[in-house]
Amino acid sequence: MPPKEKVRVRIAPSPTGFLHIGTARTALFNWLFAKKNQGVFIVRIEDTDRERSKPEFEKDILDELKWLGLAWDEFYRQSERGEIYEKYLKKLLDERHAYYCFCAKEELEAERQSMLTNGHAPKYSGKCRNLSEENVESELDKGKEHVIRFKTPESKISFTDIVRGKVVFDMSLIGDIVVAKDQSSPLYNLAAVIDDYEMKISHVIRAEDHLPNTPKQIAMQKALGLP
Repeated sequence: MPPKEKVRVRIAPSPTGFLHIGTARTALFNWLFAKKNQGVFIVRIEDTDRERSKPEFEKDILDELKWLGLAWDEFYRQSERGEIYEKYLKKLLDERHAYYCFCAKEELEAERQSMLTNGHAPKYSGKCRNLSEENVESELDKGKEHVIRFKTPESKISFTDIVRGKVVFDMSLIGDIVVAKDQSSPLYNLAAVIDDYEMKISHVIRAEDHLPNTPKQIAMQKALGLP
């Protein structure tokens, strides 16, 4: 028989504020699960939001986890992993699973308001989805402000959650989501997918508010060829 997969779990707080009770609760569940299964408990500081992330908040989070007795086995900081993210973002762009979007914030907000007014769930129209390589290079050479969007598949994604059971999401309602500010600065969903794979996370124990992020992350895993 193949060896049993080693349990590896993570708590991934963002240092954009002081530790709150919800994060402490999720950290406790992860820590207990790791200890029960002789596994590994990882703390991963998700500080990709450079404007809002503060050293004093990171210090508070780590100090409070220590005070609670939740000692970690491994520690990572996303701001130190830019080269790793760049490799995966390049793969998504090269294989046409992601693209540069040059739409102005005002344009996107007007688009959003129009959809809401017409009774539709707001999502990106896909305007920049099929720009030619020449157009993209020209805009990048001009230094035009941009983001990187993921080509969300217009299909249904289902998964089994240990608490919720089978959950199904219609991805056609989501639209192409922003996954990075540039090639070395991924946003939450993509960074979590890459890190969970690289860190060999076996179980994701997270709060209810992250349930809608799961199908997005599964779609990105599939696009990157990750298990």
